[in-house]
Amino acid sequence: MQPRNMSMSGVVDLAAVKAAGEAKAKAEQARAEAARQAAQGGGAGPAAGAVPPSALVFDVDEAGFERDVLQLSAEVPVVLDFWAEWCQPCKQLSPLLERLTVEANGRLVLAKVDVDANQMLMQQFQIQGIPAVFAVVAGQVLPLFQGVAPEQQIRDTLAQLVQVAEERFGIIGLEVDANAEGAAESAPAEAPAGPHDALLEAAVVALDAGDLGGAVQAYKNVLADDPGNTEAKLGLAQAELLARVQHMNPQAVRAAAAENPRDPAAQIAAADLDLVGGHVEDAFGRLVDTVKVTFGDDRDAVRLRLLELFEVIGADDPRVTAARTALARVLF
Repeated sequence: MQPRNMSMSGVVDLAAVKAAGEAKAKAEQARAEAARQAAQGGGAGPAAGAVPPSALVFDVDEAGFERDVLQLSAEVPVVLDFWAEWCQPCKQLSPLLERLTVEANGRLVLAKVDVDANQMLMQQFQIQGIPAVFAVVAGQVLPLFQGVAPEQQIRDTLAQLVQVAEERFGIIGLEVDANAEGAAESAPAEAPAGPHDALLEAAVVALDAGDLGGAVQAYKNVLADDPGNTEAKLGLAQAELLARVQHMNPQAVRAAAAENPRDPAAQIAAADLDLVGGHVEDAFGRLVDTVKVTFGDDRDAVRLRLLELFEVIGADDPRVTAARTALARVLF
């Protein structure tokens, strides 16, 4: 899919703290000075103020937002990941953002915002659905994208963010001490491998690489041997959803749904987009309403897609319970 706002094109129009050339020169001078100090020290240890890799990803709340995000954004671009425990697309996106942040090696940091616990921040950022990703650079908020996206698109967006921070504001990021004491000990111990762990891991790797077909097949391979495997069921539902929306034109899909409220195919496609964008209740409500006005094979197609979307979110989610009740009322 093409997520909303997956672009940094508007950033160049922001009022700059300094002229672009001056800021770029400042960044280059700072980097040269850091290299000089490292050379004088013989590379024996980290520079003063260096942070461990574990400090590059952190949780933030309303009370600490000014200190942990706004003030920090004068030193390093801060990426904001708005998520929630119940949001299945968030569980796909957040680990990818965390990995790319660590790979960036201090040129950006990731602040994770649990929207359930920080409703005021969600309102201030005018977030309509999650996952939603913003950045803060030199105190200025930049919308990045909403929903999930292929890894390469996210990489490109973060690279543009780093470039803008350096050239526009002279912000070069943080020094990272890869040998910080306790870094190795902080790594979680590996659990004993289960009978399908390799296949499940292969599916996750395929998802991270944007190989949705490979991920679908890997999950199916697990389910062929273990039809009750909960993780594989959930993963398959998510991978199939992402595969369906990958090449959609969101504007065209939503326009078709608005013009054809009784068209099951149009409503099914729009519901898929709703769910990927974090609009869970909208997706469920759209399909329940479509079941009301369709019959025969059309109604079955809508009903089955709704059941598939239930799998993406999980049977224990209260929104799934509510939607199941609404569906039963329509059907019976």
